[in-house]
Amino acid sequence: MKESTDLIPHLFKTEHSKLVAVLVKTFGLDHVETAEDIASETFLEAMAVWPYKGVPQNPVAWLYAVAKNKAKNQLTRHRVFKEKILPAIKLAQEQTCVDEIDLSDQNIRDSQLQMLFAICHPSIPQDAQICLALRLLCGFGLEEIANAFFTNKETIHKRLQRAKNKLRTENVTIAMPHAHELNSRLDAVLRTIYLLFSEGYYSESNAAIVRKELCVEAINLTHLLLSNSATSIHAVKALMSLMCFHASRLEARQTTNGDLILYDDQDETKWNTELIEKGFYYLQQASKWETVSKYYIEASIAYWHTVKKEVADKWPSILKLYDVLLTIDPSPIIRLNRLFAVSKVHGNQAAIRESVTLNLNDNHFYWMLLAELHKETDIKKAITCLQQALTLCKTEPEKRGIKEKIDNWTGH
Repeated sequence: MKESTDLIPHLFKTEHSKLVAVLVKTFGLDHVETAEDIASETFLEAMAVWPYKGVPQNPVAWLYAVAKNKAKNQLTRHRVFKEKILPAIKLAQEQTCVDEIDLSDQNIRDSQLQMLFAICHPSIPQDAQICLALRLLCGFGLEEIANAFFTNKETIHKRLQRAKNKLRTENVTIAMPHAHELNSRLDAVLRTIYLLFSEGYYSESNAAIVRKELCVEAINLTHLLLSNSATSIHAVKALMSLMCFHASRLEARQTTNGDLILYDDQDETKWNTELIEKGFYYLQQASKWETVSKYYIEASIAYWHTVKKEVADKWPSILKLYDVLLTIDPSPIIRLNRLFAVSKVHGNQAAIRESVTLNLNDNHFYWMLLAELHKETDIKKAITCLQQALTLCKTEPEKRGIKEKIDNWTGH
């Protein structure tokens, strides 16, 4: 019994979303809830059977066989399929579809990838795209998604329902986009994945600053894109590189209490060398294209942040890359991140002079950086900056860290 109770949650996390993707591809987006129900019922049956009859020799195959049988029964038993599907499809063709529900590894990957493009349809709001990705492709429950966005299950349920209804009314199909629209649709997919990773890397909507599970799921979704020749292109490889480099420092970004650790204070021995090597591999792969994307520049900057020794050209190289990035994305946040590199290359005073042009007085990171820049020459002003950051900060772990720093700098 212990073996099954340990195994089923693990398999739910790894296989539930695969079953949903294949079943939605079989039934169509009109019947997303039906696909989710069948997948969930399959695991409920496993919970009922395995503790008493033992875990099957091939648990994954057992799950797929049960899901396939449930899908067949659903198609032949329920009137909704007779009323809404069979009039549009010849009975013989539908029966062939039923008999040939394909749960091969290749079809599972294809179905998940096609689902990813479907839920990132431009008619769906960005936050809803992320929720759909977590629900349908990552196997997250309503409560898990609600926790990720610091809201309640009812809000997430309504958001998901609106998004599903929109997919139906727009007649979105589970299929790869046509070649002429692939790049534009891929941009939306990459933005969704990047936002999902960013929410995990730094979350303002949750009590925990770092949500590693969201970062992992973003990387897994990118693997889907890399598994298909049509989408294994420059921007995808660059995004994978960027996420690997950032993920390599996750363990060093937090204290045991969950407080944020700034870059200069991180323990480099906690950086994950395997992820750094993986990031460098994908960065090299991305460099084979003549085009240069925003993700590639950001990945190059992230690479230099994984260089442990303060080599002579580290910070000048980072600063040059930020200058290039600003030509692609001249956002205030990019300029703020660049300011740290300015301080490393030209000194704190140069960075302080440049900071007044940013117009980021409502950003707590701005005041935290100013505090660090003023610390060596004007500790009182540095503390004032920290106090301003404290009033703007939203997460409890960061508030604790800022209060602790204020106490240390004031000698309390």
